[in-house]
Amino acid sequence: MKTFIKAISYYLPETFVTNADIVKDFPDWSEDKIAKKIGINKRYIAKEMTSGDMAEHAANKLFEEYSINRSSVDTLILCTQSPDYFLPTTACVLQDKLGLPTTVVAFDFNLGCSGFVYGLGIAKGLISAGISTNILLLTAESYNKFIHPMDRGNRALFSDAAAATLISTDGVLEIEDMVFGTDGRGAKNLILENGAFRQREKQNIDIDPEKGINQSPDFLFMDGPEIYNFTLEAVPAMVEELLLKSNLLKEDVDLYVFHQANKHMLRFIRESIGIPDDKFYMCLENIGNTVSSTIPIALYHAFKENRINSESKVMIAGFGVGYSWGGAILSGNKM
Repeated sequence: MKTFIKAISYYLPETFVTNADIVKDFPDWSEDKIAKKIGINKRYIAKEMTSGDMAEHAANKLFEEYSINRSSVDTLILCTQSPDYFLPTTACVLQDKLGLPTTVVAFDFNLGCSGFVYGLGIAKGLISAGISTNILLLTAESYNKFIHPMDRGNRALFSDAAAATLISTDGVLEIEDMVFGTDGRGAKNLILENGAFRQREKQNIDIDPEKGINQSPDFLFMDGPEIYNFTLEAVPAMVEELLLKSNLLKEDVDLYVFHQANKHMLRFIRESIGIPDDKFYMCLENIGNTVSSTIPIALYHAFKENRINSESKVMIAGFGVGYSWGGAILSGNKM
């Protein structure tokens, strides 16, 4: 049974932070420096909203934008690392809020920037096994709730958002070959140490750059150089593996849509692989790094800009926290 992406929508909260706002808190930076290095001018903050709230909005937008009958959804999957509760799963709560049938399969899974690709893999498996026919894949993160106010690097990077993708037995993009990888040795290079059962209590260590305290286990920590090194090692190898598995040459791919990490990293990945600039899609300037939602948001805009059509071969690639990575070939389909 073939598996397709049928429709994509997304949601951004109303509150946003500009580079000018960040420079007010960190005057040794400049708006131009942030824009040139990170490539982001605006990032969104889910102030009072949860990841579940944003996922609900994204799903409702999907239903309305594409006139989708809610009763046709037989599976609901939510990818998030910032769930509403430890339990129950946020997907179960969303089943009720979205008015989906009580016969749906509903569950969460915890992954970051590779989450969308993994979600496609799960959906492809469920459809191939004859378990599901119409899967609502939601990706939602509110990382800003984990970020310390004095952590200028992560504040300049991450944006809260949610995306909703309908995956079915027909659609606009067929999900073809996929590859995945994991290296847990890098787990502590992007981590929120405190709060779960390994370390329940906060240690109340405050970040204070003037005192040389630049990280706290109570907040999100990212070792930028280590993440950068991992990406430059894992992603080109993944691209090569996926091309080989798909029996494709690099030039056979019409558009490369990678996780929108930051401008600096994406540029070096593109150059190291040798992808022409006109085949490498970027969509983060006014959205930010939305973690597991960057790829579906980018695909949404690529469709709107006619960068993807019924003849297109598209490669998507997600990579990050875990370490975890995944890639897929998507082929345009005439509906």
